[in-house]
Formats: sequence, C-alpha cells, structure tokens
Amino acid sequence: MTFQAEGRLWLLAAVLALVAVYLVAQRRRSRYAVRFTNLPLLEKVAPTRPGWRRHLPAGLFVVMLALLVVGFAQPASAVQVPRERATVIIAVDVSPSMEADDVPPDRLGAARAAAHDFADLLPAEFNVGLVAFAGTAQVVVAPSTDRVALRVGIDELDPSTITIAGTAIGEAIDASLQAVRTVDPLAGEDPPPARVVVLSDGANTTGRAPEAMAEQAAARGVPVDTISVGTPEGSIEQGGRDQAVPVDGATLRAVAELTGGSYHEAASADELREVYADIGGSVGYRTEQRDISHRFVGVGLLFGLATAGTSLLWFSRLP
Repeated sequence: MTFQAEGRLWLLAAVLALVAVYLVAQRRRSRYAVRFTNLPLLEKVAPTRPGWRRHLPAGLFVVMLALLVVGFAQPASAVQVPRERATVIIAVDVSPSMEADDVPPDRLGAARAAAHDFADLLPAEFNVGLVAFAGTAQVVVAPSTDRVALRVGIDELDPSTITIAGTAIGEAIDASLQAVRTVDPLAGEDPPPARVVVLSDGANTTGRAPEAMAEQAAARGVPVDTISVGTPEGSIEQGGRDQAVPVDGATLRAVAELTGGSYHEAASADELREVYADIGGSVGYRTEQRDISHRFVGVGLLFGLATAGTSLLWFSRLP
C-alpha cells in the first residue's frame, strides 16, 4: 500500500497528542479523588464508577480519528485491471512433427486443449485471434471477442490446415502482427496493446528469419511469448518408418528475448497448461494503483457510530 498524500500522515501525531492529554487528565482525576480523606463516606455518596467502560468510547474515538487521517492521506493499493482493446494472437505450429505422441495424445492435441484453457483465462472483452503455421502462415480466426469462433478454429487445427511443409516461425510472427492491425478501424494508426503467443516444436526451416520479424514486433511494442512443446525423444511415422523429431527451442528462445517476451518449455500436457496459465496472468491484466481511502473512511465512520452508541448506552450522552 502506498499513499498519494503521504505528508498528511503527520496528523497522526496530533492523534497521539490527544491520547497523551487524555492519559494525563485521567491521572490528575485519580489524584484529586484521593484528597477526599473520608473514604467510607466517599463510597456512600459517590456513584458507582463504570470502570473500563468509561475509557472505551475514548478508545473508539481515537481509532476513528486515526482511520480518518489514514483515509485523508489517500492510500492506494495495486490492483489488476483488464487492458482496454487488448489483443492476443495465438500462433500454433501445425507441421507434421506436431503429430509426435511424446506429449499425449500428441503435441498438437495437447496444444489444442491448452489453447482452450488459455482462452478461458482471458477477460471476455479481450480480442483473441488464431494463426496456424507450417511452411507458411495464415490467420485462421481474426482477433475478436467471439469465443465460439475461436473454439471452433482451435478444434479444427490439424496438419492439413497448412499444406506447405516446413516450420515458418518468422511468417507466423508476421501474420500475427498483421492480424493485430485489423482489430478495429483505429488499429492501423493507433495499434491496441497486443501480445503474441507462439507454440512450436522445432527450429525455423523456411520463410523470413524469425529474428527479423521479432525485431519488427519489438519495434511495435508487441512482446512474443514462445512455448517449445515436446521432448528430445519425439518421433513420427513417415514412409513406414519412425523419424525422429526432437524438440528444438533455440529459435523460440531467441525470439522471446528479442521482443521482451518469455520463453517456456513444455514436455507434457500438464506443463503446457501451466505455461498458458502463467502467460495468461501476465497478458490479461495490468497493475494499476487505485485509491482505497473510502475503505478507511468507511471503517472510521463505523468506529464513530460505535463511540456514540457506547457513550449513549452507558452514560446517556454523546462523547
């Protein structure tokens, strides 16, 4: 918690001064009472003292003043709020190597399931788009708030989506950046806050250099988070024989570093879901300082009512 008017907290010194004055006054009152030497007679004529109850309204009053002073200093707390016009593009590798079953049911199947979970993490007002890539890249679902279209697009991802062989990570980044510029009529001149999430299992084999496209993304202020899915033991059946397709995340790591994004490795479906959850927490919200003085003022007023109530109940007067 921070204070927007921290200097006003010095008023707490005045509250402490009131406490000191109250204690001194109580001490003087007890000394004056002892001067009455006929103590048996004093007990008969003096009313029964309320003991601790006579101090409670004063204590509640002091707490009320302290709370109001803290509220007057305008305390603020960090809260997470959804980003306005925020856009997230999910780019998924659909090349044949994604059919390797080292991540059950296979790499692409795990990616589809995790992409659904990821979409659920994002606020409903977010624009989310889907890009599929192999030897080239294409926008499968234009960025929008339509989650039904997104889910259908995710479910339809398979190696037949892109028939050109290869892994074109650079093209995937370029297609994602172009998709961001179509979000609304203002996106061309005033691009929305955006983030790209690229999921693949291998190094770039065709198309424009991923590093060059990553530099373009960085220039536009678009972080690219990358996820390397698979294990070194991955393989697919091709031509009646098993062909090794070990995961290679070096290119994906470089892209993330160039754009200020994050790089993750996922060797299982559970790990992939956890990665998406981590990314979703960072892209879905921004941290903002919000004034919370009303909380202290509200509680302070409750203490004020408690002060008045106890004083009326026990002493038939307001403090």
